[in-house]
Amino acid sequence: MDRHAWNARYEATDLVWTSGPNQTFADEVGGLEPGTALDLAAGEGRNAIWLATQGWTATAVDFSDVALDKARQLAEASDVEIETVVADVTTHVPPAGAYDLVAVIYLHLPADDRRLVHQRAAAAVAPGGTLIVLGHDTTNLTDGHGGPQDAAVLYTPDDVVADLEGTGLTVTKAERVDRTVSTPDGERTAIDALVVATR
Repeated sequence: MDRHAWNARYEATDLVWTSGPNQTFADEVGGLEPGTALDLAAGEGRNAIWLATQGWTATAVDFSDVALDKARQLAEASDVEIETVVADVTTHVPPAGAYDLVAVIYLHLPADDRRLVHQRAAAAVAPGGTLIVLGHDTTNLTDGHGGPQDAAVLYTPDDVVADLEGTGLTVTKAERVDRTVSTPDGERTAIDALVVATR
């Protein structure tokens, strides 16, 4: 989907995603000392806003100005501030070594674009900082629920680890994670790929 399609999707409903953070992401961040954080492809900003409530100085980047308008409103409602940057993450170059935490959550792109975004995200991680990549795993297409139905934009933990080769980060976690999804037909299981790396 391009920027205009995403803007239309965000305009069509109050919230495309939930207002709370992704739980897997929150669990990974919970033990970290708050600092500066970058949320790439942040959408309506749920993870960036949650980070701000936890004491982080958070920047949300997305190419949908409609989504980021919502993010600012949600942040204000939560009595926190976040910085928002309207930019396409496939061309946006974050400042090198500027963030204690960089998050790439449910960003699904063709492999070449994904690799470039992951490498730029890695470059933005400060010494002692952390990169968290989380998205729908390739196996979710056949064995899980929801998510993109195009195998070309899905990935595995091993794919992300390969993307990060040569970036100077040390991978501390690379695994598949089951996530419970509530549906009108009952609970289903989605399968995510999670990679955590540090500098």
